[in-house]
Amino acid sequence: MKENNVIKEKRNLLGLTQKDFADALGMGRNGERTLRRWENGESSPSNLELEHILQFASIVPFKNRKRKQDFKFIDLFAGIGGIRIPFQELGGKCVFTSEWDKFAQKTYRLNYGEEPNGDITQIEANEIEDFDVLLAGFPCQPFSQAGLGKGFEDTRGTLFFEIERIISEKRPKAFLLENVKQLKGHDKGRTLQVILQHLHKLDYFVDYEVLRAADYGVPQNRERIYIVGFDTRQISIDENYRFPYPKPTYQKTRLGDILENDVDEKYTISDRLWEGHLRRKREHQEKGNGFGFSLYNAESPYTNTISARYYKDGSEILIDQGEGHNPRKLTPRECARLQGFPENFIIPVSDTQAYKQFGNSVAVPVVRAVAKQLISEMKRLQK
Repeated sequence: MKENNVIKEKRNLLGLTQKDFADALGMGRNGERTLRRWENGESSPSNLELEHILQFASIVPFKNRKRKQDFKFIDLFAGIGGIRIPFQELGGKCVFTSEWDKFAQKTYRLNYGEEPNGDITQIEANEIEDFDVLLAGFPCQPFSQAGLGKGFEDTRGTLFFEIERIISEKRPKAFLLENVKQLKGHDKGRTLQVILQHLHKLDYFVDYEVLRAADYGVPQNRERIYIVGFDTRQISIDENYRFPYPKPTYQKTRLGDILENDVDEKYTISDRLWEGHLRRKREHQEKGNGFGFSLYNAESPYTNTISARYYKDGSEILIDQGEGHNPRKLTPRECARLQGFPENFIIPVSDTQAYKQFGNSVAVPVVRAVAKQLISEMKRLQK
C-alpha cells in the first residue's frame, strides 16, 4: 500500500480530521497542509515521520486489563476520564461511562478502549450494570434559581438530579462528586445545602471539602470541591464520623518541571494579541482592579487555574520567553502535565479541543489522594 493510503487509513481508523491528526502528531504551524500533501501523494514523509504516524495511538494505555477487580465503578460526565484513572489504579473496574461531547468521546475511546454512552438523561438506571462507586465531575449548571424548597427541584436542566436518580435506583456503596469551588458559596450556600439534603434523604452519609491542587504537588492554583458519600445501609457510619480527606503534602512545585524544552513557534502569541493583553491590563490597573493576563516562567511555583476557555487567548497562563519575545501559551502536553495526567495519555484532537478538555478536567493527583481514602474507608466500614 502506498504511503499516502497508509496515512489516510490510519487517520480514518482513529476517526480524526486532518487538523486533529496534524495537531495530535505535533506537526507545527503548517502541519495540516503538510499532512494533506502526504495524503494526496504530492510529497512523502521521511521514514521516521511515517513510523511516528503509524505508532500513534497504537496502544490503548488505560484499558481495563486486570481479570479480577476489587470493586466496580461508573464514570458520569466523564470528560476525558481524569477521575477514572486513580480508581482504576486502585483495582477498580469501570462498567459504565457517560459523556456527550463527541470530541471528549474520541479522546476517551483512544485512551480507555471504550466508547462512552451519550446523554445521561436518556439512559435508564436499569441499563447500567450494578456497581460499588459512582464518580461524577458534574457540570455546574445554572443553579441560580435554586432555593431550599421547590425552586431547586424546578430547575429541570440541573444535571445533579441525574446523579441523584442513579444513586437512588442503583444504591452504590460510595460516590465521589467534583465541582467548582464556587458551588460551596453559590446562592449564599443554599445550592450546596439542597444537594446535601437530597443525598441525606437517600440515607447517604455525605461530607465535602475544598482541596487545592498546589497543595498536592500540582503546579496549579486550582481549588475544587470534593463531595464524598457512603450508603449507610451498607456502610457502618458512626454519628461522629468525618471522612478523612487526604492531608496536603505541601510538596514544593515548580512550573519548569512540566514545561517542554522544544516548543513550536505556533504557541507564541501574535503581536496583535499581546498588544491587546497589555492594553486591557493597563485599563484594568487604571480602574484599580487586578484583572488581565497572568505571566509565568520556569521558576514560578504554580500557575493560575486552567479553564476551558484557555484556547481563546491563553490569558490566564502565559509563559514568559524573555525580553524581545512575545510570551506563549502552554502546549496541550503541558496542559496534560499541569493536570497531572500520565505521560502516556494520548491527545488525539486539535489543540483547541485539547485545551477545552484539559481545562474541563480534574487535577489527577488530587483525585488519586481522595480515591485512596474513599476506597480504604469503604472497605474498612463495610457491613
